Amino acid sequence: MFVKFCNFVTISVEYSSGQKEHAVSTTTEATTTVPGWFTAALAQAPEVFETSVAGASIRYRTWGERGRRNIVLVHGGAAHSRWWDHIAPLLATDGRVVALDLSGHGDSEHRATYSVETWGEEVLTVARHAGLGDGFTLVGHSLGGLITTHLASRADTSVGSAIVIDSPVGTPGELTSIESHDLLPVRRRVYESAERMIERFRPVPAQSMLPYVARHIATHSITEVPGGWSWKFDSNIFGGEVLRAQFGALRRPLAYLRAETGVTDGSARAIVEASGALFAQLPETGHAPMLDQPIALVTAIRTVIGAWVSRSGAL
Repeated sequence: MFVKFCNFVTISVEYSSGQKEHAVSTTTEATTTVPGWFTAALAQAPEVFETSVAGASIRYRTWGERGRRNIVLVHGGAAHSRWWDHIAPLLATDGRVVALDLSGHGDSEHRATYSVETWGEEVLTVARHAGLGDGFTLVGHSLGGLITTHLASRADTSVGSAIVIDSPVGTPGELTSIESHDLLPVRRRVYESAERMIERFRPVPAQSMLPYVARHIATHSITEVPGGWSWKFDSNIFGGEVLRAQFGALRRPLAYLRAETGVTDGSARAIVEASGALFAQLPETGHAPMLDQPIALVTAIRTVIGAWVSRSGAL
């Protein structure tokens, strides 16, 4: 059931060294349709930090204190860290959870060119800046999953384990195109009002969304530009090809969570399991499960990390 929202108000703050971020205030005509867990999660305001990687300022946000189960969350293409706002607090029960805006996304700076390698360095730099040390769990969705498998295959990183959420899966050396589909013209279009943009928010590929989740994410996906409003992401992130998620040279525990109606077919399971990685399917979920099945996503992440901790005693 869709909720009719009256307005969203975002409180503007100065971000320096770990200043608390104010929660987003919402007013609705049917607040009882927004579940209590979602409201409680958003009430856990994160701390916001910035660091610099290869000349670009990278914004990130943290929940909780460093502990046994520290996690770094990496969003997908054209998304941003606030796609995790309702997920991260539910994971920060036994450690610190960090969500960053990759360059060209969210509130981080743009670059002239982008690559999985550069984005990977941003992830590692943010983890160090946040004080996570060695052994954190890296969780990447879609494009973030390609970055995750790239880092999980390297010997020289502080990643302890990794979870990939519905990224394109490939055989060794297989490429996938980072095409914009209908995002490029959307980015270039300027809307007269923020409300009109929020109403136009749609994921690619199309899928169902919980209305209160969609509204929250959409509100933080736009920015004021000359003449109106536009999306935050840089259209230059699209174009070229990158390796699909690779599972042949894993150096640490890895799990793959496939969305049932996401971007992969049944062949993904055989590739993942042949590498020794864990494979699980999220039933009745679209490509971005944080939009339609967030509790199932949290449960899966918690279960996988909990199994690894029980097996090894620590991560």
